[in-house]
Amino acid sequence: MANDQNEQQQMTIELGEKEAEGIYSNLAIISHSPAEFVVDFTRILPGVPKARVHARIVMTPQHAKLLLHALADNIGKYENQYGEINVDGQHNPFPPGVTNIN
Repeated sequence: MANDQNEQQQMTIELGEKEAEGIYSNLAIISHSPAEFVVDFTRILPGVPKARVHARIVMTPQHAKLLLHALADNIGKYENQYGEINVDGQHNPFPPGVTNIN
């Protein structure tokens, strides 16, 4: 039985045709409650006064923290290979030219 617990389970992940195309996002809005984190992915384009949410991901706080660690790990690997990612306007979480979202 202990041997069975140590064996890794394999999982197949299916990627649908629509999802395989991906969705471009240049803004993520994050909110949370005691039970969940909500990440809304949107894109803001020059000259377009309104943006809409293209995808909403809801996850537990534990999965949000695992995502944080996975992103940090992958950003580190990316920067080791391609160089440091420069972030303009580090104090403004919005893309250039955007100061507020209502």
